[in-house]
Amino acid sequence: MQGQRLDKWLWCARLAKTRSGAQRAIEAGKVRVNGARALKVSRLVQLGDVVTATLFGKLSVVRVLGIAERRGPASVARTLYDDLTPQAAPALQAGVRQSGPRPTKRDRRRLDAFRESGA
Repeated sequence: MQGQRLDKWLWCARLAKTRSGAQRAIEAGKVRVNGARALKVSRLVQLGDVVTATLFGKLSVVRVLGIAERRGPASVARTLYDDLTPQAAPALQAGVRQSGPRPTKRDRRRLDAFRESGA
């Protein structure tokens, strides 16, 4: 079967800035292949494998679609994988303001009056 070293694939797919950075992430246990933690940087990834990595504090879940002989431009790197990363849920916490225009002083007074009325 055709495969490529995990550290080299992460670097060629531009998920890691450097190959040594990819090696450090794998050794720290921040990379999984098909749900199992990658124990060695030399582990081979093959077409169809699902790679889950937490690099630079960001979760990435990708399916391997291709193997690269060398690191190329970003447009080529994007063809090596299919992004399966789940979308982040919007913040719905109390005190977290949703996007939109900032309320005016008049709007804030109306909100305060509404809250005080007990409604």
